[in-house]
Amino acid sequence: MKNLNIKFIALFLAGAAVIGCDDEFDNAIEDGGVYTSGEADFSKFVTVGNSLTAGFADNALYLNGQLNSYPNIIAGQMQFAGGGEFNQPLVNDNAGGLLAAGVQILPNRFVLASDGNGTPAGPVVLDATPTTDITNKVTGPLNNFGVPGARVFHLAAPGYGALAGVATGTANPYYARFSSSESSTVIDDAIAANGTFFTLWIGNNDILGYATSGGLGVDNNELNNIDPAAQGDNSITNNNVFAAVYQQLVAGLTANGAKGALVNIPDVTSIPFFTTVPFAPLSPASPTFGPQIPTLNATFAGLNQAFAFLGVPERSITFSQTAASAVVINDESLTDLSAQLTQVLIGGGLDAATATLFGQQFGQARQANATDLLTFTSQTVIGELNAARFAQLTGAGLDAATAGQLSINGVTFPLEDQWVLTQDEQDRITTAQTAYNATIEALAAANGLAYVDVRTELSTVATTGISYNGGVLTSTYASGGAFSLDGVHPTARGYALTANTIIDAINAQYSSTLPKVDIGAYDSIQLSDSAQ
Repeated sequence: MKNLNIKFIALFLAGAAVIGCDDEFDNAIEDGGVYTSGEADFSKFVTVGNSLTAGFADNALYLNGQLNSYPNIIAGQMQFAGGGEFNQPLVNDNAGGLLAAGVQILPNRFVLASDGNGTPAGPVVLDATPTTDITNKVTGPLNNFGVPGARVFHLAAPGYGALAGVATGTANPYYARFSSSESSTVIDDAIAANGTFFTLWIGNNDILGYATSGGLGVDNNELNNIDPAAQGDNSITNNNVFAAVYQQLVAGLTANGAKGALVNIPDVTSIPFFTTVPFAPLSPASPTFGPQIPTLNATFAGLNQAFAFLGVPERSITFSQTAASAVVINDESLTDLSAQLTQVLIGGGLDAATATLFGQQFGQARQANATDLLTFTSQTVIGELNAARFAQLTGAGLDAATAGQLSINGVTFPLEDQWVLTQDEQDRITTAQTAYNATIEALAAANGLAYVDVRTELSTVATTGISYNGGVLTSTYASGGAFSLDGVHPTARGYALTANTIIDAINAQYSSTLPKVDIGAYDSIQLSDSAQ
């Protein structure tokens, strides 16, 4: 039982759509159409944000992704209504990796491996040599100030683009490529571009890191931490910090009278990163798991009796021989019953050493349920031996066979916090997201700006899908077409949908008639042998 060999990727790649590049910005333009800017001025379009604004996809920033970024798509449509040149800090290639003085500091992008017959076999890191070095600064005027990894307060932080700070983790390597100075801020550089129209989409990372880490970080709202510099990695940004900095960003971008659009924060828990791995992935048909079920149930019988005695029968652990079973998780929101569980097990006749081990291991354990969200990366550990736990148990004197039996992730060893987003953690995310969006909507109204409800649009993608000329866009991993292989960032097709959503809001607010694009003409995912 040391390796249950539970693999998911093949399930999600069945029927995956692999589409060639077709970067048509004007494919929705009608012959003889007349397009106007209405009350807006599109002659100098400037955009500010994070990875979603930069065109990040497949876990990297690469050339095709940037060319299909939602701002670049919108800029192309603005050219039909007085729009001007749109310059981005383009990388050199489609490898996606990033160098610093010749040393690779960020990995290449994901692509789909092929089985040799053109059939997708799974996502892999592209085998290529990157050529984009952050020490080769981008010069010249820019319009796109999207910085992958940035949170709201990063945009106003001096030195966030300092080359010297990249090695120490105090600066962002993407911004370091095009920052105007070692002490500049993203928002000041964007303001200096003197745009006549802008989009601002920031705040996703202020909750995303907490979410993708399975809630490992802290909620700065619960801590009442209002120091922007002390929000911490993988934490939820304090709502008041978000509001104060966001207001500062909007004030700067509108100071010259520019009009623009503010984009709200989508529901991060509806993206494939959280919807791909089911809460009940343990199949009785698995040749390595199925035969173990009777033994497992017999082993957990005494534990379940102890749970019942302690008044928490809902924590019982049972595996089905006829249907897929839920993984066992550690839920830190549960009362820790380690000590009580140990005593009850001893009272039931279990030796003290084993009872203590079980008490410690299952004091906050339960099986997952439909409200729990397993991270995309959890599939790499479910059913595998937890080496750290195995070492602890053998170090405590347990024989290797027994230690191995008690160290299987999600089966006999509860999945650790970083692999599961519980309802309690999701509630924290929702509370912050709701506050962020209220701030964004209020500032849009107060400043006469377009408010873009991307949250609702992407929720529709996740629930019913959105039809387009050629198919239906969904959030299903790999085959749905909306999200790239990292399960978080859109494909070019997903960015085209985003561009159309923003164009709709701009037209509604400013009585402009910007044309939308045909999202079916944009790229989805690529096989490794078709990537360039």
